[in-house]
Amino acid sequence: MRVYIPATFAMLKELDADGSIHARSGWGFAATPALTEFFTSGDEEEIEAVAFDDAALASLRLLAIGDEPDFPHRRVVISADVEAVPQPEMGESVVKLSAPVALEDVAAIHVDIADAEEATKRATELIDAADLGDQDAELAVGDAQDNYLAFYDPTELPFLVDLL
Repeated sequence: MRVYIPATFAMLKELDADGSIHARSGWGFAATPALTEFFTSGDEEEIEAVAFDDAALASLRLLAIGDEPDFPHRRVVISADVEAVPQPEMGESVVKLSAPVALEDVAAIHVDIADAEEATKRATELIDAADLGDQDAELAVGDAQDNYLAFYDPTELPFLVDLL
């Protein structure tokens, strides 16, 4: 199953150094049967895009915690082909990973570009208010989510960690 794992740059460093990564609390996002049933139309690629966006939003929440020293305003999503169990009671796209993700299972790495940092910074400051229904905060989070994440092949991971 293709799983989208919310991450931070520090987690990318861990993946590069150790050859594996533990998803925060073991959670990821995927095009689960519950997510597919939720939409009355849309092909698999569109449904996977929703799961990816859920992971990007979760990465924003990880950044809001404030423990990312190097790139505190860049979302990271790791796409991997791994075993996972859908958790529909947690959300339509939520899955629980059964084990750490090995580098050889990573299909792609996605990272915010420098131009997106200001919108991501604002969103991390307002994510809690957005959750509580503040419309201006919701718009700020939406602005960050509108930015595309750059794609990197897993073979580029050492260069990404060194050059960024």
